[in-house]
Amino acid sequence: MSARLQGEALLAALERGEVRAVERDASGAWRVNAWVKEAILAIFKSSPLAEHGVQRDVFPFVDKQAFGVQAFDVERGVRLVPGGSSVRRGAFVARGVVCMPPMYVNVGAFVDEGTMIDSHALVGSCAHVGKRVHLSAAAQLGGVLEPVNARPVIVEDDVFIGGNCGVYEGILIRAGAVLAAGTILTSGTIVYDVVHERELRGTREAPLEIPERAVVVPGSRALGVKPIGDMWANHRGLHVACALIVKYRDEKTDRATALEAALRGG
Repeated sequence: MSARLQGEALLAALERGEVRAVERDASGAWRVNAWVKEAILAIFKSSPLAEHGVQRDVFPFVDKQAFGVQAFDVERGVRLVPGGSSVRRGAFVARGVVCMPPMYVNVGAFVDEGTMIDSHALVGSCAHVGKRVHLSAAAQLGGVLEPVNARPVIVEDDVFIGGNCGVYEGILIRAGAVLAAGTILTSGTIVYDVVHERELRGTREAPLEIPERAVVVPGSRALGVKPIGDMWANHRGLHVACALIVKYRDEKTDRATALEAALRGG
């Protein structure tokens, strides 16, 4: 979109999926639209606090005036199950998405078709979630508005994220990958690919990426003997968290992570 929208026009375009905080360019690489994040921040700055909710005497809440929650009807084709879930203004939720209570989708996020967001799950501000993703109970996709040029969390198509997983700080989960329950990925996490005998690390310029169809589980590693400070920890058997790629997705994994077609039905 050539015009750089602002205010209500931007929020509406985000909700229609016409504008995104992050998108693929012609080469297939992910590109951050910093101007979108700048415009969202400008709305926060200019918008006053206001009371929201139709039953303010029963369940009142206060937020920036511009950022109420979205309303859904049958025509939108999103299944929003009762129980306290919210989708904030300026987030896109595609047809066929299932939202189990309570879950939350923040401003600027993009959730594509056929995805399931399970109970207590979070899709953070400007995070991208692809098609047919399963975001299990209590999983967290971190959000980012500042700095504006920082890449948000990106989850490509057909990814399975297990319960109590946390994905933060611009991590990119490539298509078809599986995160086992309890896996935590941050910019400082070291991922050991046991299959290919390599280490995967992120940098400020290029955040960590999980390869396509990788199966990732929580792990730990000894602190080692360097620098000298680690010798003290090493002698006491202390470890720090890491993640392990133990295999790449196969038919057995597909069966274990498959969702019944009935659950995805509109």
